[in-house]
Formats: sequence, C-alpha cells, structure tokens
Amino acid sequence: MPRIRGASIEEHHELVWADLAEAVRQLLLERDYDGLTMGHIAARAGLARNTLYNYAPDKGALVLALTQRAARPAIERVAAVAAGSAGPAAGRLREIIQAVLEAFTDPALQMMFRPGSGQPVDDVPREPDSPFHAIVVAVESVIQDGIKRGEFRDVGDVRLTVELLTGAMRAGAERISRDPGTLVATVGAAQETILASLRPGNTEQMPPG
Repeated sequence: MPRIRGASIEEHHELVWADLAEAVRQLLLERDYDGLTMGHIAARAGLARNTLYNYAPDKGALVLALTQRAARPAIERVAAVAAGSAGPAAGRLREIIQAVLEAFTDPALQMMFRPGSGQPVDDVPREPDSPFHAIVVAVESVIQDGIKRGEFRDVGDVRLTVELLTGAMRAGAERISRDPGTLVATVGAAQETILASLRPGNTEQMPPG
C-alpha cells in the first residue's frame, strides 16, 4: 500500500496536488506544453505513472484540474471584494481586475493560453461549471450596484457588457502570461479601459443583445 503523507487521506491528496502543480510549473520552464507528457509529470512529481492516473485520466484532464485549483484563491478574493457593498463600486471593480490579472502570474493558469495538444483553454468547462463563472457573477453584481448608485451609466444589458469587458481581461491575461513583467502596466491599463467604458459621461451605446 502506498505511503500516506500527512495526517489524513485528504491532506495526502492536497500534498500530491501541490507536487503536481509544482512539477508542471518546472516542466513548462523546460519544454513546450505539447511536448509535456504524463510520464514527465509523474517522474518530476515523484509519482508512479499508474498513481498519477488516479488523479487524472490524461494530460488535458490534469491541466483542467490544476487550472480549477489555481483559480480558487482569485475566486475567493473576488467574492470577498464584491461582497464589500459599503465601498464604492468603482473601487471594488478596480480590486477585482487586479486580483484576476495577478492570478495569471501563476503558470497553472497560464496554461490556458498555451497552444498545442488541443489547447487547454478549450477544456475549461462552460459556465456555470467554469471556475471563472463565479467571477463573472461577482462583476455583474458590482456593475449593477454601481448603476444603482449612479457611479456607472445604465448600460442596459449588464450580462452583455460583462461579456464584452471579459475580452479586455482575456487580452490582459494573455499579455501577462507571455511576459509577467508587464503585470503592473497591464493591470493599470485594464482598470482605466474598463472603468472608462462605465463612467456616466460615456454615452456610447452597447450593441443590442
């Protein structure tokens, strides 16, 4: 029977997932995503290959699981910021933008944008199963609150507005994935671009849904 690390099975699994995440981080510094195999990951994590298959049936499923786990801190941070209804909506939206883009300095999330082997981003479940659906919902609530307070203009279709703004966030995340040194500049540009589109003085109409 394999040796159990930690005080419980649950703790053991958490330690193994941490090892897998670190193994993938290290390997992606050495090779392209499409050159990465389950054998490479198992060896770097110090696992037998058959043990690795207990955690994921293939590389795509493993990448998806690691992406979901890596997203958890950002999701929790965004939820906490969105719940702070006493603060200005614009300030909360700035914090959310920063939290989400900072999350993409994690190589586990950067894998979403790596080409090759079926593109990992295509494996991320569609909402509401996506780990990022909770972030979308939080942003919608902050924008709706900002409209009620008069901080933001009435955009009409809030869901459509958030979908369009998500494009700006994706572009920022991809840029940070390519060059983490651009984090500060990218966060600032994303904050200004998104907030400018919501200011009451901006009278441009959103496309019809």
